[in-house]
Amino acid sequence: MIIVHHLDNSRSQRILWMLEELSVPYEVKQYQRDKKSMLAPASLKKVHPLGKSPVLEDNGLILAESGAIIEYLQEVYDEAGTLKPAAFAERQQYRYWMHYAEGSLMPLLVMKLIFSRLGKPPMPWLIRPVAGAIGQGVQKNYLDKQIYTHMDYLEKHLATHPYFAGYQFSAADIQMSFPIEAINARTGLGKYPHINAWLSNVTARPAYQKVLENGGPFTILR
Repeated sequence: MIIVHHLDNSRSQRILWMLEELSVPYEVKQYQRDKKSMLAPASLKKVHPLGKSPVLEDNGLILAESGAIIEYLQEVYDEAGTLKPAAFAERQQYRYWMHYAEGSLMPLLVMKLIFSRLGKPPMPWLIRPVAGAIGQGVQKNYLDKQIYTHMDYLEKHLATHPYFAGYQFSAADIQMSFPIEAINARTGLGKYPHINAWLSNVTARPAYQKVLENGGPFTILR
């Protein structure tokens, strides 16, 4: 039995989704974030030294990193190849978006989250005004511009491709879901009709809806 060490409202949502798409049985071990720091609990370090989620256990193998886990599940359990394109050109798109999600887009979103919290507790109250002003300045003058550039890029791609790897839903769409859901939760997708249509399409899939039952309510941190 596959075990998914699942942290609430985290990237591990994608692993549950992947398993549901593959109809692979699994067990969920739930972990809750610390209410003050919003970090993963120390108990996750007993599973993996970094104490992060997702972590997947399968026949004695312990895997971390959502992209690596998704690729492993596709290679081992997707015998029919339903979640990876067969054509050469689409496989290159598949590989690109699998790495782009965490390599290019998520770092900007994580930085934005961090800078948005400057000026708030537990920051010492004496320096909150200065820290808050710095955080807002970095967001406005750098991070927001970078994120909008990426969003324009994604919108242009999805204007000619119904899915990230072409005309077939794939694991690349699952991998891309978390950063796009994060942007939607924080700023909305009103300016990007093709991204919005893609998100509505993929989150309506039965496997995604099943995840909400097994993993619990899903809310992006703000």
